[in-house]
Amino acid sequence: MEGGYTGAMKPAYSEQLYRDRMARVVALMVADPMAQHRLEDLAAAAAFSPFHFHRLYRGLMGETVTQTLRRLRLARASLLLSQGRGSVTEIALACGYDSPQAFSRAFQRFAGHSPRAFQRRIARLADDQAGSPNVTLREIAALQLQGLRHHGPAATIPHTHRHLRQLLGQRAVSPWLGLCQGDPEEGDFRYFAATRLAHGQLEDPRLQTIELPAGLYASHTLLGPYSQINATIEALYASWLPGSGFEPDHRPLLELYHPHTRGAAASARRTDLLIPVRPLS
Repeated sequence: MEGGYTGAMKPAYSEQLYRDRMARVVALMVADPMAQHRLEDLAAAAAFSPFHFHRLYRGLMGETVTQTLRRLRLARASLLLSQGRGSVTEIALACGYDSPQAFSRAFQRFAGHSPRAFQRRIARLADDQAGSPNVTLREIAALQLQGLRHHGPAATIPHTHRHLRQLLGQRAVSPWLGLCQGDPEEGDFRYFAATRLAHGQLEDPRLQTIELPAGLYASHTLLGPYSQINATIEALYASWLPGSGFEPDHRPLLELYHPHTRGAAASARRTDLLIPVRPLS
């Protein structure tokens, strides 16, 4: 007679071990997104069999290894474009594309604009002066949230939002937020995908309770793909904030995601980018 196996660890802890192993894979790709990452090497980094690695990665991360690499490369391209570091052709070649045409098609799908249109949009935002209708001041009430800490580069933040939605299931939530502190290009970056449940909190060791204090925010509404968020925030910090009469306050920067219809075009997405501010002393 066969007996049941009872030595398995708790599901939440087991899943976190899986995700920690996949985080090592993502770290390898982030360190050198232009490299030809072999299946055997990535599977070894995660300590999984190459025969099963692709299915595990897709199941946990919500996309294939190829899709993650493509997004990492295009995220690097958007940073180079927003900083004006090279022509479109030079950036295309630096990001592994054989021609500007192939790069432009991929970038259009990623960012919702052609490379040159993306540059023009960021430049227009950078030229906005204080008092522009593109930025308004908003008071946000205090909120108690539950959040999931993001581990890894900013380009893989969608994985964390997807994971949080999986944990919450069909529970009613509002609002849906990203909380950001530090610089994605530096080592002090901290990010949480977070929300407030309509009926109490979910007891799960993977989630953290976050007390968000009330305060004043400079708000800019981004219409378009989420891939434009980082470049837009950079432009607001570089050009709007210094001439605004305000300075950043010691609270997280907020990304407030408005609901959108499933399958809607990325260009129709709406995100409020909220910089915590106080009067310049």
